[in-house]
Parts: sequence; C-alpha cells; structure tokens
Amino acid sequence: MTRLLLLGFGLGIAFAVPAQTKALVDPTRPPNVSEEPSAGEATIGPRLQSVLISPTRRAAVISGTAVALGGRFGEATLEEVTESAVVLKYADRRETLQLLPGQDKQERRAAAMQKGTVR
Repeated sequence: MTRLLLLGFGLGIAFAVPAQTKALVDPTRPPNVSEEPSAGEATIGPRLQSVLISPTRRAAVISGTAVALGGRFGEATLEEVTESAVVLKYADRRETLQLLPGQDKQERRAAAMQKGTVR
C-alpha cells in the first residue's frame, strides 16, 4: 500500500513539473511593451530597464547592470538620470537611453491649457 502511494505521489510530481516550466509573466511590465524585440527594433547597444530616483541617490538598471549616478557602464559614465531616460557620456559622445523607446512623454495638461480647453 505504501509503495502504491509513493508511486502515485511520484507520478503526480512528474506530471506537475512540466506544467511549471512555462515562462512567468512580469506583472510590473507595462502592458504595451513586449519582451521580445520586434523585427524592426534594433537590439544592439545598451538598454535602459529601470530607474531609481530618491532624495539620496539616483541610479539606473542598464542591460541588467545597476549603475549609480556618476558610475561606469562599460566605456561610459552615467551622467544624468530622469524619470524616463538616462544619459551616458562616452569619451566622444553622449547617448540618451529612453525607458520606453518610441514613446515621448507629452505634457497633455500644459498643451490643453495653451489651447484653453482645461478650466
């Protein structure tokens, strides 16, 4: 009887493991950003994944590496951190990385106030 229970338990685990091997979805990922780059999207170069802004420090996660303001990422120095972008300073150039590439932040309320539609 014990052997039969152990066999049933072992088979249950064996069938449950493949069901758990599916990739998990990140619940904090914005809904309009896919995990896989599209065919027209370049995957070359650093990618901004997250920013941290607090009263005492500023940092960014670039291509999986945490970099503090003024810190080094490869050949570049993290020069600026904002809510939606960072600036990397290389010896000969500056590169801006957007948190959500292809989406420019728009000041809707300010634009509406200029048109006089907001009261």
